[in-house]
Amino acid sequence: MVLLPSGFREDVELVHIETMDFSLLIKGKPFHERYEGLKQYRRMDLHDVMEFSVTGNNIESVKVYDVNLGQLTSDYKLLRPIFFENGIYQLIVIQKNEKKLTFNHEHPLFRQAISPMKLGKQVTLMGNLHFQNEIGFSTFQIQHENEVLLEVTLEIFPSKLDYKKDYQKLIEEVNEEIYNLAFHFIRKTYLGARTKLEGNPSRTEFFRLISRHFTTFIQSINRIEQQPHHKLSKNYVKARGDQLRKLDSRSRSFLRKNSNLFVDVENGIPIGYKQFMPTEGLRIKKVLTYDTLENRYVKWMIERLIHKLTDLLETIKKNLKNLIDADLDVINQVEQMADQLQSRLKQSFWKNVGKLDRSAFSLVMQMAPGYREAFQIYLTVSKGLVLQGKIYKMSVKDVATLYEYWTFLKLGQILGRKYTMISQDIVQVKRDGLFVNLETNKMARRVFQHPITKEEITLTYQKYEGNLPTTAQKPDTMLSIEKKGKDYTFNYIFDAKYRIDYALEGSYYQLKYQIPGPMEEDINTMHRYRDSIVAVNNGPYERTAFGAYVLFPWFDEDAYQEHHFYKSINQVNIGALPFLPNATRLVERFVERLIDKSPEELQKQGILPRGTDEEWKSSLDPIVLVGLVSTKEEYMHFIHERNFSIDAKKLKKGWQKAEYVALYLKKGVVPEQHGVFIYGKIEEVTPLLKSKVEVVQFRIEHWINLPEAIKPVNYGIANYILTTLNTLKEAKELPELFMKSKEEMMLWRMLRRVSDRIRIQLNDYNLDKATQIVDYKIKGISVKVYKEKREVLFISKNLKNKVTVDQFKKNPSGVFRLLINMME
Repeated sequence: MVLLPSGFREDVELVHIETMDFSLLIKGKPFHERYEGLKQYRRMDLHDVMEFSVTGNNIESVKVYDVNLGQLTSDYKLLRPIFFENGIYQLIVIQKNEKKLTFNHEHPLFRQAISPMKLGKQVTLMGNLHFQNEIGFSTFQIQHENEVLLEVTLEIFPSKLDYKKDYQKLIEEVNEEIYNLAFHFIRKTYLGARTKLEGNPSRTEFFRLISRHFTTFIQSINRIEQQPHHKLSKNYVKARGDQLRKLDSRSRSFLRKNSNLFVDVENGIPIGYKQFMPTEGLRIKKVLTYDTLENRYVKWMIERLIHKLTDLLETIKKNLKNLIDADLDVINQVEQMADQLQSRLKQSFWKNVGKLDRSAFSLVMQMAPGYREAFQIYLTVSKGLVLQGKIYKMSVKDVATLYEYWTFLKLGQILGRKYTMISQDIVQVKRDGLFVNLETNKMARRVFQHPITKEEITLTYQKYEGNLPTTAQKPDTMLSIEKKGKDYTFNYIFDAKYRIDYALEGSYYQLKYQIPGPMEEDINTMHRYRDSIVAVNNGPYERTAFGAYVLFPWFDEDAYQEHHFYKSINQVNIGALPFLPNATRLVERFVERLIDKSPEELQKQGILPRGTDEEWKSSLDPIVLVGLVSTKEEYMHFIHERNFSIDAKKLKKGWQKAEYVALYLKKGVVPEQHGVFIYGKIEEVTPLLKSKVEVVQFRIEHWINLPEAIKPVNYGIANYILTTLNTLKEAKELPELFMKSKEEMMLWRMLRRVSDRIRIQLNDYNLDKATQIVDYKIKGISVKVYKEKREVLFISKNLKNKVTVDQFKKNPSGVFRLLINMME
């Protein structure tokens, strides 16, 4: 066996075909540099087999390059790949006679790339076939006056993926997620779509869809026949005049037009001085009928599917030169489906249903059992799923675009496993079919909700960021995470890059990073995204993107964790993560941690992103003095005079730091008002002498109503307590104002993400006399804090978990996950 030397890079003859009319040559490199690098690091099957086929007239010989032998061979059935994405291959067709030859390919750029060139008296077809990010099968033809003389099919292999595993898995997962989204969407409604659907599905796609859904469609027809929609129909029959009862407009019109039917009677209808009665007229007779608009529409759907199946069957038979070579199972399957639908229409029920003469867009088609399922399936199989303005087919060849779609859909699938999807506009529905909204110039979103905290998580594809100080930005995917207590979202960019440096031996990349990873320029793009996407916040610009990460096609997650660009994520929140169908662990773990982390944890990551100024200010959170109001007279005085006064002897060290005053109304002061309702900023502090008692009076700028009253829940205030302004605004119950230590505040904020109703037990019923929190209760879980032991104990009905205060401070998101798991 002859192996090519490692430095060999010259083009060689890859294909040589001789026919009676011409010679055909294809030249190029017999392997791809990166493909060889991939071989070095990845345990791929060394006997990957390339598909190569040739058919035509008067073929004399066919030879294909064998990588193992290092030469052309006529035995090309089990050869290793020699055509790769991004490869450039020179094609030459040398004419042997006077026939005018032309080159034909389904892709117009390829047709234009191969053109005739006259050399002396001889005409030669020549040009380059450049397979960019396109992989799979590619077929071209050499023709003479529309007669196909030769047809060649090549198989183009990817250089960054395992063709037999990763690429096919990408296709499958994109299809699966699209279909899941489609049925998730139309299960609820199909109204409100705005996008126009164009084109018809390919016959291949139609067969694939009808095969999958035909049984369900027949079941829905059975259900319609068992419980059909019906109506009462008016029929008119002639009857004697004495049998006529209530007349409608048609009955009256009949009598007006046939006045000769009226005769004189003794007791009849008085007209002038006489009484008349018709000898006969039209009587209304109501009959139950199934000939409704909805049933007509279902019958029309059945007829349309029969037409499509018949067309598919005729096309299969027409394109087959010899039915002996046909896939008889496919033909039989199509025939059986068509026959089954035909037999339905021959039944008396459907024979009595008329032709559809108008649209049937009613609640029956949307909601009624049987009708709803039949209509959904018809929409799916008749129009298929549309991608980039064209019908989405299994033969997607641009692997870079496919990888971009897959990363967005896969991220959504990962989120969908743990969080509830509440909306999406990837799949939209109109009356004439389903539309997949994944285009480079359009934005698509999936919105999820955390089942416990109810925080929203939004995944956006191609989010356009305009109105920036420099240029507009449009990253592939943006993950926006909402956190309770924050009026902005934490945004993270995930950009799919179908590029990789394999760190070939002796290369710059290998010397610097040792192992394969993302391209350096792609990491630089992440810096650009994070630095460019900003927002105005009361003057200065602030970054709204907290992190940016490259997703690239690599499989070895364990080894990659030693890569410089993986470690940089923890340092500056910019880096890269490997992402393939069989390598999603690092991305899943990373996304889950982002969602679990508290806003304070996220704020500390990165380099001064949005909210830094706010977080700095929150560390200087203004102090609020919450004072007791014991009588109605005091309350009315404080409100009208805009002040609050307290006995100076009751004030303890630290009261001078207060910048605000809030009023705690004791029970009975004002009817139906008990708790903290208002607060105000201190304008001036004055010592006074009232009735020989020294008091401190706080002058208030103006009183402000709290968003929600703080309820006492069996606690009270003897004199006053100190708290912070943010705690006051966020608190729902009085004990929440007790928080004093940083650890108590962290724990309270974590619990607040889970519920707005936290019951806190103190060691005294008066907040100003209490010294510690004994217990937090939330959704059936008790959280006990032991200050002396520096431990936090989580207790549910069946579980008990203990963490140290140091563990909680070091890894609050881990403790949050523990709490969520206990609730689940």
